[in-house]
Amino acid sequence: MTEFLLVFALAISLGWPLGRYLAAVMRGEPMRSDALFSWLERPLYALIGTNPKRGMSWRGYAAAFVLSNVVLAIIVWVMLMTQAWLPLNPNDAPNMSWDLALHTMVSFLTNTNQQHYAGQAQLSYLSHMMGIIALQVITPMMGLALVAATLRGLFGGRNAEARKADAHSHEPVDMGNYWADVIRPTFRFMLPLCLVWSVLLTSQGVPATFEGGPVVAPLDSTVEMTEQKIPLGPVAPMVAIKQLGTNGGGWYGPNSTVPLENPTPLSNFLETLALILVPVSVVFMIGPFTGRRKFAAFVFGTMVLMSLVSAGAALWSEGYSSTSTDIALMEGKEVRLGAEPSALWTALTTQTSNGSVNSMHDSAAPLTGLVALSDMLINSIWGGIGSGLQQFLVYLMLGVFLAGLMTGRTPELFGRKIEAPEIKLLGVLLLWHPLVLLTLTAITLSFPSLAGTTNPGFHAISQVFYEYVSAFANNGSGFEGLSDGSVWWNTTCSFMLAAGRYPAFIIPLAIAAMLARKRQSPESNGSLQIETPTFSLTLVAVIVVLTLLQFMPVLVLGPVADHLTLIAR
Repeated sequence: MTEFLLVFALAISLGWPLGRYLAAVMRGEPMRSDALFSWLERPLYALIGTNPKRGMSWRGYAAAFVLSNVVLAIIVWVMLMTQAWLPLNPNDAPNMSWDLALHTMVSFLTNTNQQHYAGQAQLSYLSHMMGIIALQVITPMMGLALVAATLRGLFGGRNAEARKADAHSHEPVDMGNYWADVIRPTFRFMLPLCLVWSVLLTSQGVPATFEGGPVVAPLDSTVEMTEQKIPLGPVAPMVAIKQLGTNGGGWYGPNSTVPLENPTPLSNFLETLALILVPVSVVFMIGPFTGRRKFAAFVFGTMVLMSLVSAGAALWSEGYSSTSTDIALMEGKEVRLGAEPSALWTALTTQTSNGSVNSMHDSAAPLTGLVALSDMLINSIWGGIGSGLQQFLVYLMLGVFLAGLMTGRTPELFGRKIEAPEIKLLGVLLLWHPLVLLTLTAITLSFPSLAGTTNPGFHAISQVFYEYVSAFANNGSGFEGLSDGSVWWNTTCSFMLAAGRYPAFIIPLAIAAMLARKRQSPESNGSLQIETPTFSLTLVAVIVVLTLLQFMPVLVLGPVADHLTLIAR
């Protein structure tokens, strides 16, 4: 409980100044640090051929986003399939098969980091650094860029005043410059923060070396092998960005359960804090970025309410529920840390679309698994960097529409009417979620040879459903217990990864641009007041109805039935 309180207190204390700084970075205004960072940024702008001050329409912004993803996808996919022939491969990692390389590339390209491989054995140092870690730095900033552009659109765009002055203007809404929105926070925010965290983790014993690792004799002389190679590498930088960038994954297959990746209680605290530090900072960015500080307080209050309920439920499930004393549930937990730090990590890593683990979620109490699944289905408690706030804005628009209908008011968000075209696009997102998740889950469960589950009971449903939810929510954690290195799992999860990422970013961006084109009505006493505790609770209810209730049958057949079976033994 002490760690729980300290993590939240420090995340808020550090997130406030970081959010204000991040807002200044995303506004693109002159800063004292320009002299330091401009010499890094200008060559990149020249290489891309863009002027960072030139704005883009939403179509241009979305096209730049897709183009950058396609280019990175080709480079990383080819690198993974040819890594055995490339330098920096002291552990002789083999080339990846096309399907495993495809899944790995899409997974890290979508800021998900779902792993169907063991990093210490199947990736070279070059693939780790130039492929995996590079994407872990860039893709969170892509998400931040998209949500910044969406916020600009909701408030009229950067050229709102000019278009307002000319009522007949057909000038596109200026959503910002995509390239500048990615490059500026990468150099000015994420990389410096990662450097600090890397040094802190290295001080705790997390490896940071290019050496291949020592060869030692096993302590147990009865085992068949006479020697074992301890895999090392530049682990600390990857752990720093995987946590801070809401990436997840890990240098080692078992992730932060491995002592080399998470050696001490302090390293565990630092990695737990890093899970929510940047998402909290993004929420605090809203106020100075948009000029609506009450709106930032509303978003923060709603998210922190859901976060506390989720974390509290996980801590109760692992420490105080009827299944908490079942010795079988300790099988996948790191005894150095204990059940409660594992439960807190489980809650926060699924609240933030991070997906890293310091215990095996497959061994968590069934109700803890229910908490993790619920967090990912909601995907906006804090969410990933950018993606969580983007999803929150989707729920906000739906909440405004429903509240407007219930109160007899025309649904308006920041003085702009939400009408049929916007609701149709929101409906596509709303239906897309259960359509792809439930369809692939049903198909996979219908063919046990495809699923390859280790548990024939209710837990198998949870294992399969969790894997697809984790992919769609850009989370990356897993129940495991699956033959997830197969062609079926690699290809279907690759589809799910992309299906959960790109529509969720591009459709809200288009809606924001549509709203920005509309005339803004002055807010009055008759306007729907969204920045209130009442609407916050209403929005939470809308989120629960639109996410958890539509998945209630599979949740009952999975973790709930699993829990009832366990307590009935």
